[in-house]
Amino acid sequence: MKRRNFVKKAVLSSMVTVIGYDIVFGAIMPEGYEPLALQGSDPYKMFKKDKEMVILNDKPWNIEAKAHLLDDKITPNKYMFIRNNGLIPNTINAKNWTLTIDGESVVQKKTYTLAELKSKFNQYTYQLTLECGGNGRSEFDPPAKGNQWTVGAVSCAKWTGIRLRDLLEDAGIKDNAVYIGYHAIDTHLSMDPNKEPISRGAPVAKALQDETLLAFKMNGEDIPLAHGYPLRLIAGGWPASVSGKWINRISLRNKVHDGTKMKGTAYRVPCEPAEPGKKVSDEDMCIIESMPVKSLITYPKSGAMINKGEKLNIRGHAWAGELEVGKMEYSIDFGSTWEKCSIEKPVNRLAWQHFYATIDFPKKGYYEVWARATDTQGVSQPMILPGWNPKGYLNNACHRIAVKII
Repeated sequence: MKRRNFVKKAVLSSMVTVIGYDIVFGAIMPEGYEPLALQGSDPYKMFKKDKEMVILNDKPWNIEAKAHLLDDKITPNKYMFIRNNGLIPNTINAKNWTLTIDGESVVQKKTYTLAELKSKFNQYTYQLTLECGGNGRSEFDPPAKGNQWTVGAVSCAKWTGIRLRDLLEDAGIKDNAVYIGYHAIDTHLSMDPNKEPISRGAPVAKALQDETLLAFKMNGEDIPLAHGYPLRLIAGGWPASVSGKWINRISLRNKVHDGTKMKGTAYRVPCEPAEPGKKVSDEDMCIIESMPVKSLITYPKSGAMINKGEKLNIRGHAWAGELEVGKMEYSIDFGSTWEKCSIEKPVNRLAWQHFYATIDFPKKGYYEVWARATDTQGVSQPMILPGWNPKGYLNNACHRIAVKII
């Protein structure tokens, strides 16, 4: 016993040294427990992410993948991007978790326990594409403020939950319903309990789609804390900011939701094209809804080297918001000519699609392989940056990788 107490005191002392403060009640801390402050010193361990993931910010946490990490058809947790606006909750008790449906346009305000949600309503599973509205922001010129995402703020995991539609219909939807707005338990960076880090939403029509879920499982397991445990909204094909995490309340509104990050330039783009750097008034900004057509080469990794005479097999994913991708092409001559790729149909609506191609190169030297997707309405990715906007949203320029033939 004395030996155990000595070891515990030694471990506690080392923890205090690393944290820099006395651990109040440290003497009764469970044996083997690692304080969050220490876990935070290694975000890869804390969030169970691969060491190649790129940390853009830690207050709040924002982490993205590199293109080659996203090669899986179903994105595993270790390669899923993290986009937060506030502080991740650290005092969640799923057994006591409740979700309230309220607002001006609900027939009856109702509160459900997590157990009731799982037992009372049918459960569904879909693969759904989530992409941060600012994915690709780092390429804009003039630079746009915000996390400088490259290409890795996108994922397509398998989500399981109940349809939001079933829950809203259970509470009752008034004829004047226009929008839903979500509320969650994450904390504002200022620690002010009266401020919400983010409270966005979507039109009722989007809320009522089959694939819009209140999810409690990701890839067959409980959703990881950083991704919204124990309950989150999933609205595939729209900016991932619509898919709120740690949800404990959803409001049925009789107007466009006016929560935090629903106004000004937040997740909005100019309704009409604007010249780079121009200030656009709030009333001339439109809310981002369906994401634009886009694709990503996930194999090989940029910088690949192959011998002359060898063929290069490429593969990747393509997606188009509410639509499907109808055509996929590649170019090795900077967009002068394009060749078709094979592309699969999505496993379900709002899932990304997988493409493949085999490329012959004419001679030794440096090449770039460009990928271009075209949606079912005939809209293709631009070869270079799309129109500028103040917050650097919706960059869907062609992805490209470097290849050397030796």
